[in-house]
Amino acid sequence: MGTAQAIGSARGLGRVVRRRSSFMAIFVFAILVFQLACESLKPLDTKPLDSAGMHYSSIKELKALHITAAEVGEIAKVRQAGLTDADCVSLLQTFHGRGEAFTAGDAIASLYQSGLSEGVVLRLASMDQVGLGYGELQAMHLAGLSDAIVLEVARHHASRTPALSGASLGTLRNLRIDNAALLELVRRGIPDSQASEIIALRRHGSTDAEILRHFTAS
Repeated sequence: MGTAQAIGSARGLGRVVRRRSSFMAIFVFAILVFQLACESLKPLDTKPLDSAGMHYSSIKELKALHITAAEVGEIAKVRQAGLTDADCVSLLQTFHGRGEAFTAGDAIASLYQSGLSEGVVLRLASMDQVGLGYGELQAMHLAGLSDAIVLEVARHHASRTPALSGASLGTLRNLRIDNAALLELVRRGIPDSQASEIIALRRHGSTDAEILRHFTAS
């Protein structure tokens, strides 16, 4: 076989290989598209919502919000915890409005079952404060701090501005500083770095009013 024939054969073989590779790529792509189409045609299993006690009309609202199979389980946790159908719909709207999937079922159920009101839980969700840091907010409530303080701390976290930590506020509450005074300290944006000074003043007999006079807005 001459050199020209060998080159021609090699080129022909290359074209065949490329055609086969292209065919395989198209075939694999077609299979993926088919699988995705089949998934989209599967009816959404809403039995967990039924079992949680949700009404059919509310389930229809959730479907209209394009709830996913994974979100069905998360919303069911919230409903089982005791939040209303309307609350569940509102939560899904909130998360989807931020372009996020609803994955906070455990956090929201835990916050509500710890005694925080529905309104407070919904506001925390609207501030995007039911993620990894929700445990601090829950601990604050369990330590006897008011819902108003919990919300104000969450607001500072959301805006990334200074605030006393939950642990510091719990210590100050144990020193019998009134919730109203603690709320004002949080509103003023007193950073946690000054918590030890507040604690020292209290232990030396300073009143709530004296502490508030000493710590103005940061």
